[in-house]
Amino acid sequence: MSKPKIGFIGLGLMGAAMVDRLLDQGYAITVVANRSRTAIEKAVGRGAVEVQSSKELAAASDIVMLCMDTSDSVESRMFGDDGVIAGLEPGSTVIDFGTSLPASTRKIGEKVAAAGSTYLDAPLGRTPAHALEGKLNIMCSGDETAFAKVKPVLEDLGENVFHLGALGSGHTIKLMNNFFGMTVANAMSEAFAFADVAGIERQKLYDVMSAGPLHSGMMDFVKAYGVDGNPAMLAFAIKNASKDVGYYNKMVEETGNTSIMAKGALGALSEATKSGSGDKMVSQMVDYFADQFKK
Repeated sequence: MSKPKIGFIGLGLMGAAMVDRLLDQGYAITVVANRSRTAIEKAVGRGAVEVQSSKELAAASDIVMLCMDTSDSVESRMFGDDGVIAGLEPGSTVIDFGTSLPASTRKIGEKVAAAGSTYLDAPLGRTPAHALEGKLNIMCSGDETAFAKVKPVLEDLGENVFHLGALGSGHTIKLMNNFFGMTVANAMSEAFAFADVAGIERQKLYDVMSAGPLHSGMMDFVKAYGVDGNPAMLAFAIKNASKDVGYYNKMVEETGNTSIMAKGALGALSEATKSGSGDKMVSQMVDYFADQFKK
């Protein structure tokens, strides 16, 4: 059987790696420029076709994939006269791989359904390096028939492909996951920073904490910078972490509730971003907390 034609919007670090993987697997890819042309030109050089609008991309594709930074960015590409929805062929599938607000996802899903197509949310775990190898974790949700239809493509991108329920469930779980991870990362960062104040070697603090039930991958990521000086082990920018925890907080508020735990991590990440550290990696929050203790 021939492979479905894929349109891809959002060739950032993760999206570009996913496009490389799809090209390696023999898919016909259509792309549209978003911010940087570097990844677009590389993809075109490998055989992808560039079009000038999201509408054109959708019209040329069986599956439209988006890997974008915010819900606003996704909506800007989906709606409007030149948007994805305006160009969808009946029976096609749209997949949002980004980390978006579930309410926005469900709103888009209704509009896509009205156009005779299906919308799935499928946020990602792991890194661009995993994407190149087809080893992402993919948290998909939405219509099960549509999921079954695109699952072979998802399995070319991911090592672990989950179906998690109704549309928006993937984004809900991803935001909960990132809230938890960023809370742990900030707590570990503060602990390393306070070790300096208390006259404790960071390595000794890590040795004790990692020997017990607190040990985790996130602890090791923060330790890689806080002790070893390597921020690249957790390739996730502070500004993106702030966005995700902010989305989690908003999601909770939309249910009429208040998150107690999100306030600390969100406050620190937001302040670090405002102070000019947004492009640094999350493990470098150690420096933010160290600076706070000096004041």
